[in-house]
Amino acid sequence: MAIAMGHRSLSSGPFCVAQAWLGGARIRSCVRVGAIPGVEGIVRSGDLKVGASLGMRSGRSSARSVVICNVAGVSSESASAEIEFKEDTGRRLCGPPLRGKPLPFGATVGEEGVNFAVHSGGASAVALCLFTESDLQQGLVTKEVPLHPIFNRTGDVWHIFLPDLESNLLYGYRVDGRYILEEGACYDPRRILVDPYAKAVISRESYGTVGDGGNCWPQMAGMVPDLADEFDWDGDFPPRIPQRDLVIYEMHVRGFTRHPSSNVNHPGTYIGLVEKLSYLKDLGINAIELMPSHEFNELEYHSYNPIMDDFKTNFWGYSTINFFSPMTRYAAAGNKNCGREAINEFKVLVREAHKLGMEVLMDVVFNHTAEGNEMGPTISFRGFDNHVYYMTAPKGEFYNYSGCGNTFNCNHPVVRRFIIDCLRYWVTEMHVDGFRFDLASIMTRASSLWDKVNVFGRSDALVGDTVTTGTPLNEPPLIDMISNDPVLRGVKLIAEAWDSGGLYQVGSFPHWGVWSEWNGQFRDAVRLFIKGTEGTTGLFAQCLCGSPHLYQEGGRKPWHSINFVTAHDGFTLADLVSYNQKHNGANGEDNNDGENHNNSWNCGEEGEGASIQVQRLRQRQLRNFFVALMVSQGVPMITMGDEYGHTKGGNNNTYCHDNFINYFRWDKRGEDPQGFHRFASLMINFRRGTESLRSGEFPTGDRLEWHGISPHTPDWTESSKFVAFTLVDQHKRELYVAFNASHLPVMVTLPDRIGAKWYPVIDTSKPSPYDFLTNDVPNIEVALAQTSNFLNSNLYPMISYSAIVLILKDENIS
Repeated sequence: MAIAMGHRSLSSGPFCVAQAWLGGARIRSCVRVGAIPGVEGIVRSGDLKVGASLGMRSGRSSARSVVICNVAGVSSESASAEIEFKEDTGRRLCGPPLRGKPLPFGATVGEEGVNFAVHSGGASAVALCLFTESDLQQGLVTKEVPLHPIFNRTGDVWHIFLPDLESNLLYGYRVDGRYILEEGACYDPRRILVDPYAKAVISRESYGTVGDGGNCWPQMAGMVPDLADEFDWDGDFPPRIPQRDLVIYEMHVRGFTRHPSSNVNHPGTYIGLVEKLSYLKDLGINAIELMPSHEFNELEYHSYNPIMDDFKTNFWGYSTINFFSPMTRYAAAGNKNCGREAINEFKVLVREAHKLGMEVLMDVVFNHTAEGNEMGPTISFRGFDNHVYYMTAPKGEFYNYSGCGNTFNCNHPVVRRFIIDCLRYWVTEMHVDGFRFDLASIMTRASSLWDKVNVFGRSDALVGDTVTTGTPLNEPPLIDMISNDPVLRGVKLIAEAWDSGGLYQVGSFPHWGVWSEWNGQFRDAVRLFIKGTEGTTGLFAQCLCGSPHLYQEGGRKPWHSINFVTAHDGFTLADLVSYNQKHNGANGEDNNDGENHNNSWNCGEEGEGASIQVQRLRQRQLRNFFVALMVSQGVPMITMGDEYGHTKGGNNNTYCHDNFINYFRWDKRGEDPQGFHRFASLMINFRRGTESLRSGEFPTGDRLEWHGISPHTPDWTESSKFVAFTLVDQHKRELYVAFNASHLPVMVTLPDRIGAKWYPVIDTSKPSPYDFLTNDVPNIEVALAQTSNFLNSNLYPMISYSAIVLILKDENIS
């Protein structure tokens, strides 16, 4: 048996001699290689000095990589992390390595040890690196174990079993092979790679803390699992809320409780969020959608921002490093116990949310990773198989449908399996209830190496011809697999049905009857109508009905439409009614970043320092938007802070701010001087208590009737700015809803209902608390008397830019 040693080989007869560039050091341990034809026994330690084993090419580096158990006095360089080998102290980390198994991927614990398996089709050599926690923080590799290219390889999977491992160890891989960027080959043994299947990733201890010498990219390593890893789920069971009944709250884990006014014990963490779950419950929320909470590097954009006199961060987190690991720096425990405590804290969040009847959805970013373009860091995927995990052109260039430098090669067979495994893990092990897929249209694009044999295993004409990388597919294999996976069946699947490459699939995303979509048309139509844009009444009415023009023909239901007016990117609801233009100067990019077309209206004056008259109009518009969101068929989604009117000062791209701009202001929420928080909470709970607003089917004429200023005469002309309808539910609780988006007041004639009369509930033109009438409103009798004369005549006055909701009651009911 001969093993490569640089440009030479060394034959050892019946024994396989492990080789390492020791620079005079001695191999002090041995590796059991098992039964290979022609190879027997154990590699014996001794005073042997041997050559390089990982095939480092001359001219690349003078460093040599140690590949065998406990080695003394050896160093290796890593351009990104300056990893060195620790002086051997004779410490025993594990028993003699065994061959291991190729599946499952990742590090899998058993009673006798841990199996490690990783995919790397083009690697010529792979070594497993082990770290203690202290060594990782010091930039030291504690032990490096080589994987034999025959004994420890099955197909394209490298694997090894380490018995009797010490507790609290971390691991990574060193991978060698061809390094030819023009061919997309990026195997670089100077880097120690994070296993894509690692369940916790450890690097820096605390959020936003820069390492010595300004290092923002310290060496990362995965957690080696332990049989003692247990969690008490306390009988947890998923709420399984029917999707039509959801009210989704898009939120940021750190931003929700980081502000001092949150008064939680652990601000900015999973546990801090747990302390505030009751607030969300009272608000009426039954599903929280967490902005990216997979491991990412918040220091990715680290640079001084003179405008804010602080440093930019990757606050939003849309730049994933590892898809299996929860963000450790969102944990109060940080890296404690090699990241196990972070896993447990995330589980606590899910468990406690479920106890309150709330589901937990995750925003997942399978469209790109933190490794960026060809100038980006090599952290994980690139170093294992660049051309497998990313869409690459024949000369190694990266396709960039994500707008972030690279595009995840989602429909490649290996990547498809990876994504499915990841989603299953979060459902089975972490108990999450669903996912929102960022830039999901990328998951419908043809992968690199797309051809019939590669994808379907056959080449007959029925499959179709080879297509160009990135071509949209009518039946993308990944979406098919997710949609029909037995484990994922029943979880919520929400697509952001577009990408940065111009593919827009709202209403046409391949869905298999189970996918919902962020309805971007709803956002645009509602914004345009509420601010009084002509020619939008028809589209606005369609949105109120759950957008049947988008979803009905394809067999989907109203609840496949995720309705939203705002989201994390773009204006907040308060800024939507306060600014005509973006004001992104705080980002330090000369206001060149962010969206220029916001369909916003400042109500007459730009910014917060507006006249009382303008402020009053803005308060009406805030309520008008909220009413439109809550009375529409489909699933409403609210953005964190909108319920109290959070402002970002007109900044519509706050991705880089770890400060008050993005923090939920509990002090402002508590003040509620205009009563908007009260209104929003009542409106959410009104929807949840009204069956007709949560229909499982698109409304038809037996339950829905359109009106104009006069009953039964809707006005769909270009100049119309008035929409009204009545809606009957199964309990015969009829609603009358009207929107006047004109600058002129109107007197509305209500439909006549014999033996019944209309009762006012919501009028956005009135000051709080009379904007939403409840039994505890002071002097409610006076408020009702003010409209009784009109209602007795089936009339109701509506001022400009206002909305009303009335309920039909029997005449003998006060």
